Amino acid sequence: MKSLKKVSYSLLILLLLSTVFTFSSTPSFAKLQAPLLNPNKILNVAHRGASGYAPEHTLVSYELGEDLHGDYIEIDLQMTKDGVLIAMHDEKVDRTTNGTGYVKDMTLAEIKQLDAGSWFNEAYPEQAKAEYVGLKVPTLEEVFQEFGRGARYYIETKAPEVYPGMEEELLRVLTKYKMIGQNAPSSKFLVQSFSQESLLKMHALNPKVPLVQLLSYSGPATITDEQIAEIKEYAIGVGPSFKRIDRAYVEKVRENDLLIHPYTVNTKEDMERLLDWGVTGMFTNYPDLLNEVLKGKK
Repeated sequence: MKSLKKVSYSLLILLLLSTVFTFSSTPSFAKLQAPLLNPNKILNVAHRGASGYAPEHTLVSYELGEDLHGDYIEIDLQMTKDGVLIAMHDEKVDRTTNGTGYVKDMTLAEIKQLDAGSWFNEAYPEQAKAEYVGLKVPTLEEVFQEFGRGARYYIETKAPEVYPGMEEELLRVLTKYKMIGQNAPSSKFLVQSFSQESLLKMHALNPKVPLVQLLSYSGPATITDEQIAEIKEYAIGVGPSFKRIDRAYVEKVRENDLLIHPYTVNTKEDMERLLDWGVTGMFTNYPDLLNEVLKGKK
């Protein structure tokens, strides 16, 4: 019995040491994400869906984005007066619906009365379709219900300073639809924002959420070692305007193991130039065009 006890104690000690070693040797979250968001796999992000062909941020646009080989559906979030996350780029409904006013001042029921498709037919008659008339503004939950866990989502917290609790509500919805959690699929979503405060809040609430820091420049883009080090504390990548960056910028970001997904790239020439510089993905209104360019690079 004593010898068995000694063996048992020895096994227990070995198991404990093994556990400690496993945890101590686990790489950081950013490093874990790198193989999942493989920098050698260029991400084709359907900007607001296939918004060059259909009304942005509608289920039709998202579906078309997938059909045209977009890897991720981009969803900009606003939040209604009654606390529901909806897919819309602007804080006001004026540009992309037949209504007027701020989303924050409208209930979901009021948002659902709006026509989110007819404006597109008027603005882009060459792409107009009768089926776009009367399209509705979808909620984030409706998008998840429609496309499920088989799709990939690139979600942006828009104007989070206007919507207290936006980050908590986003995490609640992601958890409800099993996008995060023990059995969640890998790399099914990314969260981006121009607001560093919003991303830091997301990171504090759930450090396993993959984050991308959007960056805005009024002139030629530059990024310092200090800025990169700061971003790497909470994010796995950056998203600058493609018009502001150059090869040196891309190379510096990549040398520091950050992903880089510029926005919004709609011509073949620009796509090819950015790929030559080494970007790891890009946003486009025309995912079919980017798909053709990527095929030509193989």
